[in-house]
Amino acid sequence: MSDIFEKVTNDQDIFKKILSKVPGFSGYIERSNRRSSDKLLREAVANHFEELWKRVSSLERDLISQGGIAYVGDMESAALKLRQFIDRVRTASYGYSGLFDAIKINQEELAKLYQYDYSLLTMADDVSHAIDNVESAMGSDGLKAAIRNLISSTQQCVTTYNKRSEVITGGVNSAAQ
Repeated sequence: MSDIFEKVTNDQDIFKKILSKVPGFSGYIERSNRRSSDKLLREAVANHFEELWKRVSSLERDLISQGGIAYVGDMESAALKLRQFIDRVRTASYGYSGLFDAIKINQEELAKLYQYDYSLLTMADDVSHAIDNVESAMGSDGLKAAIRNLISSTQQCVTTYNKRSEVITGGVNSAAQ
């Protein structure tokens, strides 16, 4: 998590470095850097889940080619939930508020939001394992249960992400509860 913030701060141009020395501007620049870090982190999360979505889509094609058309609808449900999650992560508002925004995000709240977004990456492991289970269950009696587990994992991603706004408004006190 801190690597992303350090990358953003290390890549500052000389103008930003000079302004950071001007009283009052350093806080603005730090918030701007955190906003950039939040965006980079969410892009990384979205890209990681994009790869998982491609795996699910590939499994759908495999099911069709193997005659498992009865399972395609359930697999599509999982794929749609994953796509919904990816789209929300990718298009979410940045972890920063401007001067005239209705909701002001202070540095502590921004840190919570940043940690929350970081914790979304851990959910990728759960989804990846669920996809692995579907792959290994292809052609067996356990396929239906494996697909149900995948649907549950992808729904958990959407549900958890929907709670992101509570971090901003103070409804969630720790990351990805």
